[in-house]
Amino acid sequence: MMFERWRCAVTEPTRYSTPAVELPLRLDPEPTPVEGCAGCAELADVRDRARAVGDMTTVSDCNVYLGRHPEGHR
Repeated sequence: MMFERWRCAVTEPTRYSTPAVELPLRLDPEPTPVEGCAGCAELADVRDRARAVGDMTTVSDCNVYLGRHPEGHR
């Protein structure tokens, strides 16, 4: 029988739910703009406007850009 050899390769599906994966909650402070830097000021302004309308994706993006500012004021 041709199908007999394939029968042993199939496994039974999992019939129970696996536990949820818990990811760490990051509570790092937001980066602050460097005084006198126009780029930092613009990013902080965009972040504030995004937060005011509930756009947390843009808030997060601005935080990343502020943290990796091309001028490198670390």
